[in-house]
Amino acid sequence: MVLLATSSTDPTLSGVPSVIVVAGPTAVGKSRLAVEIARAMDGIVINADSQQQYRDLPILSARPTLCDMTGIQHKLFGDLGPKDTSSAVEWADKAAREISDTVNRGKIPIVVGGTGLYLRALMEGLVDIPPVPREVRAAAVAILDDIGHAAFYERLKKRDPVIAQRISPSDTHRMIRAWEVAEATEMPLSNWQATPASPPVKAKYHSVVIMPQREVLYRACDDRFLEMVGKGAVEELRVFLESEGALDMPIMKMLGARELASHLSGEMSLNDAMAAAQTATRHFAKRQVTWFKNNFSTNCMIKMKYSENIKEEILPNIRRAVFT
Repeated sequence: MVLLATSSTDPTLSGVPSVIVVAGPTAVGKSRLAVEIARAMDGIVINADSQQQYRDLPILSARPTLCDMTGIQHKLFGDLGPKDTSSAVEWADKAAREISDTVNRGKIPIVVGGTGLYLRALMEGLVDIPPVPREVRAAAVAILDDIGHAAFYERLKKRDPVIAQRISPSDTHRMIRAWEVAEATEMPLSNWQATPASPPVKAKYHSVVIMPQREVLYRACDDRFLEMVGKGAVEELRVFLESEGALDMPIMKMLGARELASHLSGEMSLNDAMAAAQTATRHFAKRQVTWFKNNFSTNCMIKMKYSENIKEEILPNIRRAVFT
């Protein structure tokens, strides 16, 4: 089922370039749809997936292959080394430059990915919070480990009561983030988030979100990880670790990397590692769904995994939204 809505008629956006955004959780066919739109509308695909920015581990990150990209230009795919990091603001600045370049060439920019914070930074703007030193983060983790989640949450409430109301005492990642920002910058994270921000490029966004039912999504996550392993993800990771070695590199946050590394080190069987990776992927997809439902408005909602069968229904509506 495809649910369609008309695009914004905001008069302040008259005359600004149109950008198509294809978003949604992992494994639902976003890249395939983006390529079909690019072929139909003479577009260039711009990556908004934090994992697919990395040069290494293309199978494990599900980065489009050379065959997938044939005839269509792709930008911001595979442009980071394994030790590199990229904040949402940094990515948005790069994407803004690619959008401007694409428009200047007379083509349609098509931004595709499931990293919600990246898309928000591009479409709405985010304040660029200064980077947190590694030792500050380590100290925050040590405090939480020492006193436990409940006591840490109580301390966080005193330090940043606004942000504490938005998160659960069991949400380790977000509690650590709020604490470390307050510690490193001497200003609560909620204050940073309340600071006005402007998008890095003014554009009229036409968004398509692929959001299948949960059982379909979870099956797609499981199937794609099996497909990755079948294509050589384990060997890909083995070769990478033999050449790079360090497990604490940013690239190792990639879905499935830790689990398969545990198999390669002899800590887990391949079947157990794959099952753990599939579980982690499903949990990640669930968080993505929650984020998009609560934080992202769309012109077009596709309530199924993308397939060729619905292409002819989707493309004419996207074309009308962009060119009218």
